[in-house]
Amino acid sequence: MANLKEIRNRITSISSTMQITSAMKMVSAAKLKKAQDAITAMRPYSDKLTELLQGLSASLEGDGGSEYADKRPVNKVLVVAITSNRGLCGGFNSNIIKQSNNLVSNKYPGKQVDFYTIGKKGNDILRKRHTILGDQSKVYDDLTFDNVAEIAELLMRLFTKGDYDKIELVYNKFKNAATQIVMTEQFLPIVGAEGDQAIAADYIFEPSKVEIVKELIPKSLKTQLFKAIRDSFASEHGARMTAMHKATDNAAELRDELKLTYNKARQAAITNEILEIVGGAEALNN
Repeated sequence: MANLKEIRNRITSISSTMQITSAMKMVSAAKLKKAQDAITAMRPYSDKLTELLQGLSASLEGDGGSEYADKRPVNKVLVVAITSNRGLCGGFNSNIIKQSNNLVSNKYPGKQVDFYTIGKKGNDILRKRHTILGDQSKVYDDLTFDNVAEIAELLMRLFTKGDYDKIELVYNKFKNAATQIVMTEQFLPIVGAEGDQAIAADYIFEPSKVEIVKELIPKSLKTQLFKAIRDSFASEHGARMTAMHKATDNAAELRDELKLTYNKARQAAITNEILEIVGGAEALNN
């Protein structure tokens, strides 16, 4: 039977851990509400802007498009891996790293694939096997559109200068607190709508359609990246809240098992003491 003092120490330790995980769950739940409201409000605008831009781009003829739509033979690829700065959030970060590695080995075998990381966890692990062009983990300290726009402008310059032929985003899309969907989304070149999705109505454009597209594309790309980071930010808090909830439940289950073991050990010890006393008394009487 285990030592009673050792079991008591384990019960105390697990109770302390429960307090920490429970507190982390409540903190993540509070942050999740704000992050969820932000991405829920932003998603319709971003989706509609992307749909409008794709329709306009597809309806342009000849070379009236944009330098951001330039499709070249894919030899150099930049993958923007969006993770978190902290752990304790289940498989949130490992899923992004796994998907990033799958892109290198399965989608772009034999190609030059570099990484641009947003989040310390992705940067720390991916840099061990791949080339990291840059890291923007500090963007989470002040997650605003202007700060994300600077990152988007850098990515756009890398593409237009020909440093990379294709840029992809890998991030967790927020569905609910318990579910995050790993997304691989093409950032550049922009993807035009196909077939009936192109805007074919007889609209009057002022200024010209080409000028409108050239004006909208940078804004749309910045919005697309901002939405991806916002999605990842909300997913992180949802994943952490779920992970801490499960950790608290597991700790409670383990604590109850240890209490049962402690009570059994204590009962056995008391029984042994009683037997020893009874045995001693009988020996004296004899």
